[in-house]
Amino acid sequence: MEGTTLSHFMLAMAGLLLTRFLVVRSQNDTEPIVLEGKCLVVCDSTPTAEPTSNALGMSVRSGTGRVAFSAIRNTNHEPSEMSNRTMTIYFDQVLVNVGSHFDPARSIFLAPRKGVYSFSFHVVKVYNRQTIQVSLVLNGWPVISAFAGDQDVTREAATNAGLVTMERGDKAYLKLERGNLMGGWKYSTFSGFLVFPL
Repeated sequence: MEGTTLSHFMLAMAGLLLTRFLVVRSQNDTEPIVLEGKCLVVCDSTPTAEPTSNALGMSVRSGTGRVAFSAIRNTNHEPSEMSNRTMTIYFDQVLVNVGSHFDPARSIFLAPRKGVYSFSFHVVKVYNRQTIQVSLVLNGWPVISAFAGDQDVTREAATNAGLVTMERGDKAYLKLERGNLMGGWKYSTFSGFLVFPL
């Protein structure tokens, strides 16, 4: 009798588990995954490549996901021959260039992956009585602008910051849209970093 009661109890439990399994399966409409033993999840804080997907649909990321730069103007005079042609504002001294995605020779940042990026700039005009307008340019189109136009001060900065979505290979730089940049030695900065990949 005792064995029969135990058998009935085990059958009832199995039926309960089976019913629960069917409910879960019908809610998710996916194949169940059964894990046996112990599972260990390891997170890599320094990913090295683009995310990939495995058979379980989990995102696996590897490689150096760190992207950041900050540059200043080491020269006191602008425009140069090159900036007269393109109106690009040049930053020739690099303070930080993690990932080496900022090209100081052209003062262009090249996005290594799709993601949300943060940019900020602070461009100083000195000793001139004209308005300057500076834009953060993404692939040839201005996306964030700032101006400095007070006629009664000797130093003033065009400053702004914002987040933009970039695709891999997109280019960002600063452009002088209006005015003439004279001076600003070591007071003008351009910085950016990857907030998170998409």
